[in-house]
Amino acid sequence: MSFESREGLHAIVLAAGASRRFGSIKQRVRLDGRALLNTMVERAGQVADEVLVVLGAHAAQLAPMLGHTRATVVINRGWEEGLASSIRSGLARLPASCAGALLLLGDQARVSAEDLRRLRAAWVRQRDSIVAARFGALTGPPAIFPRCVFPDLTELRGDVGARRVIERHLSRLIAIPMPNAAFDLDTPEDLEALSASPSLQTP
Repeated sequence: MSFESREGLHAIVLAAGASRRFGSIKQRVRLDGRALLNTMVERAGQVADEVLVVLGAHAAQLAPMLGHTRATVVINRGWEEGLASSIRSGLARLPASCAGALLLLGDQARVSAEDLRRLRAAWVRQRDSIVAARFGALTGPPAIFPRCVFPDLTELRGDVGARRVIERHLSRLIAIPMPNAAFDLDTPEDLEALSASPSLQTP
């Protein structure tokens, strides 16, 4: 990792979806010569003590790509339920030493390591807070959740993300402006837009 201190922050990269709208396995898309999944894992690893990657629909194809990384692969066999099942699968593998969980979507291709460092810096100052990205009128992932709200995350069901937990705990929310978080790589058109604006693909 690129930082010296250890704060008990663990990252969960959520990458279990089937990429139906994309038409192929989007986690394997190469940007600047590197697979998107590996890029997201590397960025998460710059701020977290450990990185978990939750795979599901295409686990057999994607898991070998992570063999040379320090990431731990978690297989969500119930991935068809939706995003909540992947959040639960990741949380179930966190050690007792984990004080906070960074949830990052595997297709947030414009979210940079610097974006994640800003989240981490805010969380280190107030470790009982939820620190989440704000983009436009929305607040959501990437977001860091303290251990005290893990039970709320484990109660999520269906194709529901962590935004519901954020809304439940607005009194402990720190929102970090992050325009890059508004972009998800969901369709071939999204890939064209991403490729057409390389200046937004920050390291």
